[in-house]
Amino acid sequence: MSIILASKSGVRKKILDENGISCEVIHSNVDEDQVKESLLNEKASPLIISKNLAELKANKVSANNPDKLVLGADSVIDLNNNLISKPKSREEAKQILQSLSGKKHYLISSACISKNGSMIWNHTEKSALTMKKLNLDEIQSYLSKIRDEELYAYGVYQIEADGRSLFLKIEGDENSIMGLPVEKIKQYLNNQ
Repeated sequence: MSIILASKSGVRKKILDENGISCEVIHSNVDEDQVKESLLNEKASPLIISKNLAELKANKVSANNPDKLVLGADSVIDLNNNLISKPKSREEAKQILQSLSGKKHYLISSACISKNGSMIWNHTEKSALTMKKLNLDEIQSYLSKIRDEELYAYGVYQIEADGRSLFLKIEGDENSIMGLPVEKIKQYLNNQ
């Protein structure tokens, strides 16, 4: 089974590769910030935002690739029903980690498969993560280990790397937390 991945996430491609799903990568070039802003103005929840972005990415690439299955995905952080987006600066990353410190939040990962410009399947998983209480030195030490391109592409923590050390408790599927509920995707594709 071969699909198109409408994402520039290297982690998502790696998850698919490791699970025997061959894929071609075509970036959707969706302006995520603009979509998030519009949905937030409509009082959309983080879960709705994640689902909408995954569908929009898949539909956009699918419309230009007839009869092919296109996978779109999106992950967001939900802290007390407030959306936390990827940081745009190291200062913003520090502030996000300070706001998550000592608290439980949810990582929402949505996946959508589209064909001929329309969604034909979707799934969303919500994982609960409880961060340790971190002081400023711990936050700055952690951030000093992350390269800019990783920080801005994947957010303030990557549980597949040093980010795991930030947490007291992680409840949920690890692949979903890294950005792709691959088990559900495999189930769908195997039934095609």
